Amino acid sequence: MSQTVLVTGGAGFIGSNFIHYWLKNHPEDTVINLDALTYAGNPASLQDIAGLPNYVFVEGNITDGELVNKIMDDVDVVVHFAAESHVDRSILEPSIFLTTNVIGTQVLLDAALKNHVKRFHHISTDEVFGSLELNSSEKFTLKTPYDPRSPYSASKAGSDHLVRAYGETYGLPFTLTNCSNNYGEFQFPEKLFGLAITNVLEGKKVPVYGDGLNVRDWLYVQDHCSAIEKVLLNGREGATYLVGGLVGDISNIDVVKLILKLMDRDDSQIEFVKDRAGHDRRYAIDWSHLNQELGWSPSVTLEEGLQKTIDWYTQNEAWWRPLKASAQAFFAQNYKPATEAHS
Repeated sequence: MSQTVLVTGGAGFIGSNFIHYWLKNHPEDTVINLDALTYAGNPASLQDIAGLPNYVFVEGNITDGELVNKIMDDVDVVVHFAAESHVDRSILEPSIFLTTNVIGTQVLLDAALKNHVKRFHHISTDEVFGSLELNSSEKFTLKTPYDPRSPYSASKAGSDHLVRAYGETYGLPFTLTNCSNNYGEFQFPEKLFGLAITNVLEGKKVPVYGDGLNVRDWLYVQDHCSAIEKVLLNGREGATYLVGGLVGDISNIDVVKLILKLMDRDDSQIEFVKDRAGHDRRYAIDWSHLNQELGWSPSVTLEEGLQKTIDWYTQNEAWWRPLKASAQAFFAQNYKPATEAHS
C-alpha cells in the first residue's frame, strides 16, 4: 500500500541520502521534502529526482506552523531530520539551534497530532549522552542518562524529550533513533571527513582538533538510511533505537591517517588546530539491540565506507567546490593553526 512520507530537512546531508534511498526502495510512495535551504541545504543533492511525479519539494521552515500544518494534511509518516547540526556553529550562535531544533520540533509535533499522522520518526544524535572516558570499554546504551555538553546537543536533547512527552501526554505514535557521526555522499564539507577529503583534493592541509585523540563512532550514511527503514517498517511504537557503525574505537587522528593512506598521501598533510571548546572526548554506541530486535547491521567497514566517500567527492567536484567557497570565513575562524591560536 502506498503512503505519503514527509521528510524534513531533506536537502541536507542525511535527509537527501534518505530520500534517494526511500524512493529507490519504495517507488510506490510519495515523498514531500520540506527544507528551509540554509547553508547546509543543497537542491543540487536532489536534482536527479526533481522531476519524479512522486517527489515534491517545498521550501519552508519547520517553525512556520501554518505551512507545516498545510503540508501535513495528507501525510502518513513524518521522518524528521531538519536540524541545525554543527557543534562549532552552535558555539558561535546557539539561539538558532534552540529555535530550529526545539521550537521547530514542537511545531511539527503539534501538526502531526492535529493531522493524525500514523508515525512520527525523530532523528537524534548520540551527543545527547555526553562524553565517555578515553580507553574505557563503556558504551552508550538505552539506559545511559542524558548529559549534553554543547548548545547543539542540548537542543537535540530538548527535542528528544518533547517527542517522548507528546507520545506520553497525547498518544502520538513515534519512534526515535540516536545515531553516531555520519559520513558519506552529499555531506557539507565542513565536517571532518568531507573537509579532509576535499582539502586533500585541493592540495591543502587537513585540520585536526587538539591532540587528535578524540574518538567517535562512524556510521556510513547509507547504513543509517537502512536502519531508519528497519525502524519505520518493524520498530515498536514508542521505542528508541541506537544506531552506530563500528564495534571498536578509532581516534580522529587515525581516521585522518586512514583517509590520507587511501588517497596516497602521507601524514605531512595533517595540521593540528586549536581544540573545540568543550570538545567531547569519546563517543561509542552499543547498537546490539537494533541488531537483535530488527536484524540490522552495517553493510560496510569503515575503510570500505571511506573509499566510497572518497570516490564520490573525487567524482563530484562541481557539487562541493561552491559550498567550500561560500564557507571560507567560517573555516578561517574555526580552524586556526595551534601555533597561531596560542600566539
